[in-house]
Amino acid sequence: MRGQSEWHYRPYSPLDQIGSRTLPYICRLAPGERELALEWFDKGSDGPDAHALYYRLRGADAPYARLELTGPEAVLQGLEPQRDYELYVERLDGSGRSAVRLARTGAAVGTVIHYLHPEDEIYAFSGRSLCSPSLVRLPGGALLASMDVFAGGAPQNLTLLYRSDDDGASWRYVTELFPCFWGKLFVWKETLYMLAHATEYGDLMIGASQDEGLTWSTPVTILPGAGSKVARGPHKAPMPVIEAGGRLHTAIDYGSWSTGGHANGLLSIDGEADLLVADNWRCTPFLAYDPGWEGATVGKSGGGLEGNAVVGPDGALYNVLRYQMNGCDPAHGKALVLRGDLDAPEAPLRFHGFVDFNGGSNSKFDLLFDAPSGAYWAIVSEIVDEATPNQRNVLSLAVSRDLQRFEIVKRLLDYREEDPRQVGFQYVSFLIDGADILYQCRTAMNGARNFHDANYATFHRIADFRHYGPPR
Repeated sequence: MRGQSEWHYRPYSPLDQIGSRTLPYICRLAPGERELALEWFDKGSDGPDAHALYYRLRGADAPYARLELTGPEAVLQGLEPQRDYELYVERLDGSGRSAVRLARTGAAVGTVIHYLHPEDEIYAFSGRSLCSPSLVRLPGGALLASMDVFAGGAPQNLTLLYRSDDDGASWRYVTELFPCFWGKLFVWKETLYMLAHATEYGDLMIGASQDEGLTWSTPVTILPGAGSKVARGPHKAPMPVIEAGGRLHTAIDYGSWSTGGHANGLLSIDGEADLLVADNWRCTPFLAYDPGWEGATVGKSGGGLEGNAVVGPDGALYNVLRYQMNGCDPAHGKALVLRGDLDAPEAPLRFHGFVDFNGGSNSKFDLLFDAPSGAYWAIVSEIVDEATPNQRNVLSLAVSRDLQRFEIVKRLLDYREEDPRQVGFQYVSFLIDGADILYQCRTAMNGARNFHDANYATFHRIADFRHYGPPR
């Protein structure tokens, strides 16, 4: 076995299973109410027409149904709704087969980018649910979506990439990044970057791709991490990367849940500098939450997390954060705002205030400024029931003119009648695309392990979104 230093794999497998990389591999699943779409490839076979797909109801005594494959994609029709199926791809000569995959039928939302059954073993070395959505428009016009594979207490170090060449109507597998967690895709000066961790609280790294995500440079470590949730380390969710004052800015946290929470900062780099040189990056000191701040909720708050770097109406740089209010009084309805310094990238952040924001607490949200409308837009998990301040089964569009007051202007996915412990739409990554907003959602429904541990990555479009905003 040769030594390896790559970041990208098609597919990744642990070293003791390295031979499985040449076997048939089901790289994408997309179940519907009565159908199941899949994509696959075989690096150890001469052609895609020498394979068959075998499938049946999970655990059934009946033999597998068989479908000969004529290309890298297939759609099974006429399946029973809300049932678990098991399937695999095998070479016709019997020389190799894929791992057995699991999928549950059921009507989903949006367009399914990828699906992972909570008991599927295919990514178990990393996790069992799809997390950390990131979405970007590539210089060539295609869309690229990433998601990592999560499970509490698991290594959490694999990211999957998918591409759409038809504005999100269909998706195809690209590659896998390992190690890569909490990854944020962004484009700067026509180059695609991934800013991510090696694992939860692991090293903060950045890598680049010159071929729209197919292959990647060896990542460079920007900040060292603990690599363990029992010690404090950097926490960098896939939050927006913005340009302001000639620099790129993004929010970053430091700490861990098990050591008492997180302090908050901003990370930045000169826009003319080489992003792959660690010494070019600058980070503010990390500001710890103070329960004595004016307007703070009463009770033991976890403080701020997963902030959004944004330039305010006054031209100053701010970090607008999810405010952890669960178990406090009130238990939701605020976001935390810290102020940075555009002219001094290593200057400490200062407390600015709390803002009224249904959706600004207890769950990550993306926040972007849109120049044509002169407004700040966010996609949030809206709280519609005071008894469930952690619910994520209602996804809504919010807007603000002044970063002080946010208004819910459209409910995008309203599943309030579903059990909030089992259904969740959360951690949206979105981009403004002409007159529309495009977003990827971490979606849990149809038999997910719970509302948090999502089984779908789904794509959505908000057409003509500006007409939902307040008049200028």
